[in-house]
Amino acid sequence: MSEAIKQKFGTPQVFLTSICTILGAILFLRFDYAVGHVGFLGTLGIVLIGHIVTIPTALAVSEIATNQKVEGGGVYFIISRSFGVNLGAAIGISLYLSQAISIAFYVIAFAEAFQIPEFQQYYELIYQKYGVNVSDPRFVSLPVMLLLTLLIIRRGANIGMQALYVVAAILLVSLVMFFLGTTDYEPPRNALTRHIYNPDDFFTVFAICFPAFTGMAAGVGLSGDLKDPKKSIPIGTMAATIVGGIIYILVALKLALSAPPNTLASGEMVMTQIAIWGPIIPIGLAAATISSAIGSVLVAPRTLQALAKDGIFAGGKLNGWFSFERKRDGEPVNSTIITCILAIVFVLAGDVNFVAQIIAMFFMVSYGAICLISFMEHFAADPAYRPVFKSRWYYSLIGAVACIYLMFKMEFLYASLSVVVMVIIYFMVTRSRKANEGMAMIFQGAIFQLSRQLQVFLQKQNTEKPDEYWRPSVVCVSRHSFDRLGAFDLMRWVSFRYGFGTYVHYIEDYLNAGSNSKAVEAKKRLLNMTSATKSRVYIDTLISPSYTSALAQIIQLPGVSGQENNTLMFEFSKNSPDNLKDIISNYNLIKSVDFDMMILGSSEKGFGLKQEVHVWITDKEYENANLMILLAYIIIGHADWKNATIKIFAVFPEEDLEKEQAKLIEMTKTGRLPISANNIWPIAHKHNVSEKMLIQENSRDADLAIIGFGNDDVEREGIDFFTGYERLGNVLFVNNAKEKEIK
Repeated sequence: MSEAIKQKFGTPQVFLTSICTILGAILFLRFDYAVGHVGFLGTLGIVLIGHIVTIPTALAVSEIATNQKVEGGGVYFIISRSFGVNLGAAIGISLYLSQAISIAFYVIAFAEAFQIPEFQQYYELIYQKYGVNVSDPRFVSLPVMLLLTLLIIRRGANIGMQALYVVAAILLVSLVMFFLGTTDYEPPRNALTRHIYNPDDFFTVFAICFPAFTGMAAGVGLSGDLKDPKKSIPIGTMAATIVGGIIYILVALKLALSAPPNTLASGEMVMTQIAIWGPIIPIGLAAATISSAIGSVLVAPRTLQALAKDGIFAGGKLNGWFSFERKRDGEPVNSTIITCILAIVFVLAGDVNFVAQIIAMFFMVSYGAICLISFMEHFAADPAYRPVFKSRWYYSLIGAVACIYLMFKMEFLYASLSVVVMVIIYFMVTRSRKANEGMAMIFQGAIFQLSRQLQVFLQKQNTEKPDEYWRPSVVCVSRHSFDRLGAFDLMRWVSFRYGFGTYVHYIEDYLNAGSNSKAVEAKKRLLNMTSATKSRVYIDTLISPSYTSALAQIIQLPGVSGQENNTLMFEFSKNSPDNLKDIISNYNLIKSVDFDMMILGSSEKGFGLKQEVHVWITDKEYENANLMILLAYIIIGHADWKNATIKIFAVFPEEDLEKEQAKLIEMTKTGRLPISANNIWPIAHKHNVSEKMLIQENSRDADLAIIGFGNDDVEREGIDFFTGYERLGNVLFVNNAKEKEIK
């Protein structure tokens, strides 16, 4: 499908698709039943519990959608690209079935609009004259389903979007007329708590009503047809969820105050008796249900198509047939045909309550998976996970736990069967697809975080593929651990959330009882420091007769976090750079193993007020730029730097300034880094002014300046390159072994 065809909808379409699905069949057809059986307070509980599931899911969807490009398949795409295609397919098929069965649910509910008393006399006349009992709702639902199938196959997504505006207007009018209506009923004082004698179980009522709150996923299903999913999905989904919840509460209150419980529980569409013009309610029901059916028949085939494109069905021909797109408009015609056939089967069942409970179960599985993904992404703390819209991990955890609990509370048998079916699908897909990258990656990230916490205390090991997603795994070596705390503090910040750190206190001596005693004492002191600062740095000591032999051993240390070490950090005092010569003299040894390198020049000023981090990028050292920016981002992620800003200073020839500034702005924007365009400062490189002078002039008030260096700098200038920054505070010199990617 061409981009011109695929990317045509925006936030209004997401909102309208979601809200027209939320304010649908259940609102007009079963909400009076709910108020009659569990009372207003019970119905309020249903709405609130429903939103305990849907709001965390909406937040999770919005968060995940703003961290990755959401393509066709909507919710399935999000699940499969996070959990991996294998597990994603198991959940995705459940999601697809819920969407396909939803079509039948809405069409059956549409037919219920024709069951009001005004139509009964005509049904009786037809029966008397022709002997045909047309009062059966299937006489309406089946032709409507067939007509809908033809309409969608011929016209595709456009007809659905055109209808949304009309439906939204009808819904608005019907709700206004309902709220303006009155009855002769005099509500007693306990009207808000009253319900019928011997009512249905609360969770039975909840299962029947829950599909009302699942409409928030309808808009996400259009992800492949949106101009800007990262913007449209969060705004449209959250707005529809909140607006829908408020309307449901107000409708429940109006019902409780307008009719007695027995009338509400009678199933006679009591809203028609309350509205100032009764027929507007079945008209609203018909409009809402047919629009919801259209929405579902647009979304479900796209989910099936996305499943087929991922090759989850046995045999290439079947995947190719399901993923087929019509050339003129990109519609998934074959998937639409299969979806409509499945919907017709459930239309023939004709029972709204039965179909509603089936849908509720499938949606619970899907929503629980989305919340679980969001929670695990928070727990994994992957630097690549930088969503523009941010939720909270505990919202996602609440949503996931609520889904699991409610599934089994609503219907234990259906819940158990759905889990068994998903396990079977998972193993079937796994047999044909060996790769499982997404699930491995997200679980691996979560395990690494858990391992990191355990390693600080138990010093155990795990394993990781180092090239999967870069994060710093730093080994710092210092013989001045108790004289200068700058290196230790920097390790604390790098290791706080996104990276891992091992701090090695070096003792220059031969290994013997005396030096070992010193090492034990030093380690105790360092552990006290980690305890006092609540740091997550792994502590160790090393005894060696020479600095070179110590480095050779440190370079070969295994990564205690489960990830191999990839960065070495050193420190020296700017006032007395006595050990800088040792660092530079061993530079070739360090570079022989392709480690990234950081050298901290500590000053008496220290890290100052921790308000500003300055990153200096030049045309000579551009290959270090991404690493320096990522390190700045990681450092200010610590609470000590919570109010800090990152400023980027780009020194280039005057003719390249505008181009390089635009490149940096685009990189920070697409990389979702918290750096304002106003904090990217281009500086023209003048031949009569040295770079050191420029840096000292512009960064004298910085709390940390980050400067890149390369092999040529070390060979040409040696220790002189790292000195001469007396007017600055702490300076971090960075060398990149391999260029990092900011995605």
